[in-house]
Amino acid sequence: MVIRDMRIPRIRPQRVSASRSEPFLVNAVVACAFVACTSAFAPLAAQTPEQRYTDWARPDFRPQEYEYRRGRTIDGLIGTGGGLLLVPSSDGRTHGGTFRQLEDFWYLTGLEIPQAMLVLDADRRRTLLFMPARDPRFENPGRPNDFPGRPLLEDYQLRSIAGVDEYRDIAELDPYVRERLAEGAVLRVNAGTAGPVPTPVVPLIGGLDATDALIHRLRSDYPRAELRNAYEVVARMRMVKTPAEIQRMRAAADATMFAIRVAADRIRVGVEERTLQGEFERSCRTFGAQSIPFTPIVKSGPNSLWPWRILAAHYNRRNRAMRDGELVIFDVGCELDGYISDVGRTFPVSGRFSDIQREKLLVSTRAAEAVIAAVRPGVTLRELTQVAYDAIPDDEEPYMQTPSFFGHHIGLSAGDPAPLDEPLAPGMVFTVEPWYYNHDIGVSVFVEEVVLVTEDGVEVLTEALPRSPEGLEELIR
Repeated sequence: MVIRDMRIPRIRPQRVSASRSEPFLVNAVVACAFVACTSAFAPLAAQTPEQRYTDWARPDFRPQEYEYRRGRTIDGLIGTGGGLLLVPSSDGRTHGGTFRQLEDFWYLTGLEIPQAMLVLDADRRRTLLFMPARDPRFENPGRPNDFPGRPLLEDYQLRSIAGVDEYRDIAELDPYVRERLAEGAVLRVNAGTAGPVPTPVVPLIGGLDATDALIHRLRSDYPRAELRNAYEVVARMRMVKTPAEIQRMRAAADATMFAIRVAADRIRVGVEERTLQGEFERSCRTFGAQSIPFTPIVKSGPNSLWPWRILAAHYNRRNRAMRDGELVIFDVGCELDGYISDVGRTFPVSGRFSDIQREKLLVSTRAAEAVIAAVRPGVTLRELTQVAYDAIPDDEEPYMQTPSFFGHHIGLSAGDPAPLDEPLAPGMVFTVEPWYYNHDIGVSVFVEEVVLVTEDGVEVLTEALPRSPEGLEELIR
C-alpha cells in the first residue's frame, strides 16, 4: 500500500461536554489513525533473549579437578560411616554486593548458581545436584527486557560443565532425602567445627548463618534422622591445595604484597587510616582482584592496640590521622579468582622505628621466623605452638595474642577449616602471625606471612615483602 500526500490535521484540545462531543470524537479518531499508521513503519523493540549460564560464568578449574574433589570427599565419607552429605549453595540474595558462592559448594562444583543443594550420596557413590528450574535473579515480570530469564535445570550446557551424576529440581530434594532415610541412610553436614552436630537456637535478634540454618531445618524436617558431622572430612580435603589452587594463591599473595607496597608509600604524618585502606583496595583491583576478602585492617597509634572486632564496634573508630612517632599496622588481603591472601606488616609513621618499637617488632618477627623454620610435613599446628612460645621471652608471653600456633589456614577464605592435630602435608597453606599487644607501654606490632608446606620443608609465599625493621623503614622512605 502506497500512501500519497498524507496530511495530518492539527488537533486542538477540546473540552468534553454533552453539546460538543462530536468534534472531540472526530479529533480522537484522526489521532488514533495517525498513531496506527506511523506505528506500522516503526521498528519493533527487540526483546532481550533468555540468558544462559555459560554466557556469564565458567568454573575456575577443569571438570576433572572438581570430579577429583568430590570423589575424594566421598571416600572420606565412606571411611567415616557413609551417608548423605548435604552441601548448600548461597541463597543468591544481595544488597548490592557481588555474588560469592558458599565455600564448600564452590569448592565441590565451581558453580555460581543460587538456591541449590549438592548431595554426595556416599552409600551409592553418586553425586546429585538439586537446583531451581530457573534463576530467580534473572526474573522480573515488570521488566522483561532487563530481566529476560535464565533457565538452569534444563540448560544442558550448564550440565555439561557441572559434571555431576544427576540433576533434579530443588523441589525433589525432600522426597529424595525421605526415601534415603527410609532405607537407613544417615545425614551428614559440615558443622563448621569438630565434634557432634550442634542444635542451633534461633536468636531473638539477628538470624542464623547458612550452616546453622541448614542444621536447624534438617532437625525440624527429619527429627528422627541421625545427623553426623562431616567437618573433618571436608577440612582434610580443603587443607591440601592442588597445584592449580597453589597457583591461584601465589597470585593472591603477589597482589597483596603489591597493594601493601603502594599503600605504604602513602604513609605520612596527618594521613588518615582510611586513605591507606582505600589505596590498598584500589591497588588490589588494579592488580586484577575481583574482591576484597575482608575489610582491610589499617590501624595506627592507640587504634593499633585493639583487635579489629573492638575497633569495628564503632562506626567511625577505624579512621584517624596518623601522628609522628606512631606505628601503623596493616592486616590485609586481596582475593584473586576465588582464593585469598592474608598478610600483615607494621610501619613507623615517621619513617624510623624507635628503639622500643624496634625491640618489640623483633619479638614478633623472631617468633614468626622460628615457626617458619619448624614447618615441615608431619608437624602439627599444636607442635608449632610450642615452637612459638619457646622463641618468645617469658616476660613477653603475656602480651602475645593467643595460645595457638599464631596463624590459620587460608584458601577460599581467611579461615579455611583445619583440625589442629592434623599433621602438615605438602600443599597446605597457612599464615604465621604472632601478634604483640602491650597496653602497658602502648606498643603493638605485627607481622603475618603466608607459607606453603613443601615436600621437604616450607616456602614463604610472601618472602618478597620485607619484614625486618630496616626493610620496613626502607619501604616508606
